[in-house]
Amino acid sequence: MKKILGITVLAAFIGGAAAVGGYKLFERNQIGGTISEKQDLYFANNPLKISSAGTADFTQAAAAVAPGVVHIKTTYAAKGGAQGGSSPFDMFDDFFGGRGRQMQRQPRAASGSGVIISQDGYIVTNNHVVENADKVEVILTDRRKVEAKVIGRDPNTDLALIKVSANNLPVVKMGNSDNVQVGEWVLAVGYPLDLNTTVTAGIVSAKARSIGIIGREQQQEQLENLSEEEVQQFNRTGKLPASAMNSSIESFIQTDAAINPGNSGGALVNANGELIGINSAIASQSGYNQGYGFAIPVNLARKIVDDFMKYGSVKRGYIGVSFAPLGGDYNNKDVKTTETTGLYISDVVPNGAAAAAGIKAGDIIKKVDGITVYDSPDLQEKIGRLNPGDKVKLTVLRDGSLKDYAITLKGESSVGVVATSTAKAVEVSKLGATFVPATTAQKTKFGINSGVVVSSVVTGKAFDNIGVEKGLIITKVNGVPVNSVADVQKALPQTRNNMIYMSGVSAQGTFNFSFPAQ
Repeated sequence: MKKILGITVLAAFIGGAAAVGGYKLFERNQIGGTISEKQDLYFANNPLKISSAGTADFTQAAAAVAPGVVHIKTTYAAKGGAQGGSSPFDMFDDFFGGRGRQMQRQPRAASGSGVIISQDGYIVTNNHVVENADKVEVILTDRRKVEAKVIGRDPNTDLALIKVSANNLPVVKMGNSDNVQVGEWVLAVGYPLDLNTTVTAGIVSAKARSIGIIGREQQQEQLENLSEEEVQQFNRTGKLPASAMNSSIESFIQTDAAINPGNSGGALVNANGELIGINSAIASQSGYNQGYGFAIPVNLARKIVDDFMKYGSVKRGYIGVSFAPLGGDYNNKDVKTTETTGLYISDVVPNGAAAAAGIKAGDIIKKVDGITVYDSPDLQEKIGRLNPGDKVKLTVLRDGSLKDYAITLKGESSVGVVATSTAKAVEVSKLGATFVPATTAQKTKFGINSGVVVSSVVTGKAFDNIGVEKGLIITKVNGVPVNSVADVQKALPQTRNNMIYMSGVSAQGTFNFSFPAQ
């Protein structure tokens, strides 16, 4: 009997050890996984115990979420391109907390919020919170200050992923933004107006809201890079070429929870304490809360974060069409249809995914994967969550008949979209400007083999004094081709007659100029 009992105990011990060992092995294997896998593993062992039934009570949700929302402090050197008047979010009175153009050339600090999404230090925030920052510092809820590294930025969605070197951090659980309902209670958690952790409550006011804030900035950049012929065409028709299509994605969750400058990058959570959005912008004439806040859906953020962790950049699939919504104020004389719902395809990119599937200009997209399409965000967010090679079914109206098309999405090169560079600008003090290397696409566009882009100009310094503007591509310095800031600095001492000679190119043409060395 004792022998049998001993064998039973030994077997139980071995089984338990195997289970623990297997779990530990599984846990180790998940360290490099996607953010979804990291979250599943964490919350399998740390389940949320929150109930939102009955009378609205957000104490449990607030207690669960607040520790995982951090304060982000950024500092900027004395550069013309520092965060400020140049941000697309200025039209909403610089939600990030800046002070407009009068501050854009001054050394300064700013602040925003971020959400911890993994124990090992990954934090999601807004692109405009960390863009152009020389230093990003995270203040945890236990008052620790930790410098953060920017893993990736995506201006197309205004999302960014940063990481701090810390472990066992409190994590905010990602929910499912597809399940969000208009009218449900939500909490906004962040650091408004440089206050400590602040929780405000409201409801979801609308879904799939596009406010044009990201698209306008992108269109301005595209206009600066058009050829002279394309500019003339744009002036005549008001339309960008299909190859310069808008690749921004806006499908915001609108809320009336009080959001103010500094909330940017913070959490929008449901009554169960689950992250459903990243607060991004406010619509306000005063610059402070007027009941119109906008958050990026977490399902879109999840894709962006996973891409940054896996590839270091966003891999986005494209249909390859330009389109306009129908109905209401959207109809115009160029659209020959009586339809009031759907997306009217005005142009199809040659060799793009839509063209390969047989989609034509004049077709009207009525459904995407069986879901009715009413406005641009309905399609943009769905496609924005997919990768090149993924398939999507479009139901298209043509000549009065509906037909389904199977679209295999293609990458950025298929539509001529240039991946936004996240290279850090480096200042050359002698010139009073910062530079980033020109991308391959920029070199191809202008037919050049070398170049650095002027990313900002400092007031009162050499470039500012002679009228050199942001966006100019410098191809040669003192006759030497330059492809990096190091090339520029190496070529500068090679002056003749105490003069610096430069060659450059922009959408307006080529330039040769010189100025006294200082």
